[in-house]
Formats: sequence, C-alpha cells, structure tokens
Amino acid sequence: MGDSDVLIEHLRGREQSTAFIAELASNGELFVSTITIAELFTEVYDDRDEEAVDALIRLSRVVAVNEAIARRGGVIRAHYRQSHGTRLPDALIAATAEVIDATLVSFNRRHFPMISNLLVPYER
Repeated sequence: MGDSDVLIEHLRGREQSTAFIAELASNGELFVSTITIAELFTEVYDDRDEEAVDALIRLSRVVAVNEAIARRGGVIRAHYRQSHGTRLPDALIAATAEVIDATLVSFNRRHFPMISNLLVPYER
C-alpha cells in the first residue's frame, strides 16, 4: 500500500519512486487508500498535476475506508496520539494496510511505529 510521500515523489518525477511504483502496478500490488487520494489532491496545483494523479489512481487498487478500517484507525490513533503525535489520516492509512494485510510503503518510519509490515523503498 503506497503512502502519500512515495506517491508524491513519483508525481514529482523522482526516478526511483517511479520505477518502484511501476513495478508494484505491473504486479497488481499498488494499493492506495482513499485517504491517500485526498492527500494527493491536496498537492495538485494545476490541471496537468490533476491528470497525473488521475493516471496514478487508474494504476492502483483503491481501498475505501470501511467500518473495520475506521474502527482500527480510531484505536491506532488513540494508542499513538500522545506518544507519536499520530494524526487521523496516518492512523487510517495504517489501519487500511493492516486490515487488507498489505505492506505499507512509506519513507516516514516516525508516522507508522505501529506497522510491523513497513517498507522504506529506498533511502532519500
């Protein structure tokens, strides 16, 4: 499951992220939370960027937040809000990865201490 930071690097033209995303997509393993989609559109500044986000979404398997994800996200936030400053979007992304049993791909180890299945695709 791709976190926003990895996908944004791809949208900004970082070769390593683009290659990594292409590999996941070609194997049908690029999952994206609807929360991540909202975060990506926060980064859109013009029509060209929006088209790039739309193209990325078409390559992805989109996972919507359902009741199980919402419950787990609430529990994660409750447990990590004080100690790690976990915000609700990150808690929901982490919960989505857990519920669908996917590896979460992110550069941000600090935001996801609760994820044992976290993959940092490369060092920046």
